[in-house]
Amino acid sequence: MEHSVVYFLLLLNPHIAEKFRFVFLAVLVTIILTTISFIVTRKLETIPKGKQNVFELIISGLLDFMNDVMGHESKRFFPLIGSLALFILTSNLLGLIPGFDSPTGNINTTASCAIVVFFATHYYGFKAHGIKYIKHFTGPIGWLAPLMIPIELVSHIVRPVSLSIRLFGNIFGGHLVLASFAALVPLIVPLPMMVMEIFVAFVQTIVFIMLSMIYISLSVEEAH
Repeated sequence: MEHSVVYFLLLLNPHIAEKFRFVFLAVLVTIILTTISFIVTRKLETIPKGKQNVFELIISGLLDFMNDVMGHESKRFFPLIGSLALFILTSNLLGLIPGFDSPTGNINTTASCAIVVFFATHYYGFKAHGIKYIKHFTGPIGWLAPLMIPIELVSHIVRPVSLSIRLFGNIFGGHLVLASFAALVPLIVPLPMMVMEIFVAFVQTIVFIMLSMIYISLSVEEAH
């Protein structure tokens, strides 16, 4: 947005605010999630109610989804996948608030998330298999290794690129279309577009974490 709330919050020159606004917004999302987490977990009750009940439903729903994709060991990956899911979804939705932008509407933010997934994938792979993790890159037949290794390396390098571009493109493009409609037509007309953007925000979050879970699952399973 041309006149973002960030300019007023940073009290900086518009050119400087433009350069760093997505960093500030990403930090803002982190602060929001951290604050909510602190409030919810400050006084946990055996029988949840109110806000605790809401967030336990969210957590249990996400865990069920992870179990469907990753199996019974999914719980140990929850800190990573859960954090990514909440951060990306909140970032996607933030751009629907007038005066704010989505941090995920910037390629640097989405690339950062994708790089975290990239390194986590291989960390878990080496942790599960040790040096034998290399077999994931050599293929099932030894003499095919010189051919398979370059192919596998390119395939793994492309993963964070596709993750980051897919999320960035959908969020940036969607908000751009919504802003264009809001500028050209009365307020009531863009409302269906806002509903669509909310739907896209959830779908893109699911796609990102699902692919992340698949990549991690492939890294920890036995090579064939």
